[in-house]
Amino acid sequence: MGDLLAWILFFFILISLLIMIVYQLMCLTDLEFDHINPYDSASRINKVVVPEFITEGVLCFLFLVTGHWVMSLFCVPYLYYNVRVYLRRQHLVDVTEIFNLLSWEKKQRLFKLGYIVLLIFMCLFWLIYNALEDDEDW
Repeated sequence: MGDLLAWILFFFILISLLIMIVYQLMCLTDLEFDHINPYDSASRINKVVVPEFITEGVLCFLFLVTGHWVMSLFCVPYLYYNVRVYLRRQHLVDVTEIFNLLSWEKKQRLFKLGYIVLLIFMCLFWLIYNALEDDEDW
């Protein structure tokens, strides 16, 4: 039963990551279509970037602590990318350069979105597998 609860926790953490990335994509799309000014868009995105990085780090750590090595290995590239971007101080969106980097920022977030969706499908698989396994034990 504990493993099933762990997978449910992982699922909700992944959903929160998905929401943060979609929010960033919505801000960039609003900026692209002139529904929001660059300062507001950059400040909204920058408020969510560090919590996204921390959430991904916590998720990877939880996979390690609970002994789910395969899922932890799948999280490592995304975590490595986030750490590399953070250490190079390229994690925040610059207000003055946002229009020049708009397509790159959108592509970056779309790639993250695809990666998170892949992790969600894998998490759902393991969640259902553990739920059925626990059901057979009753």
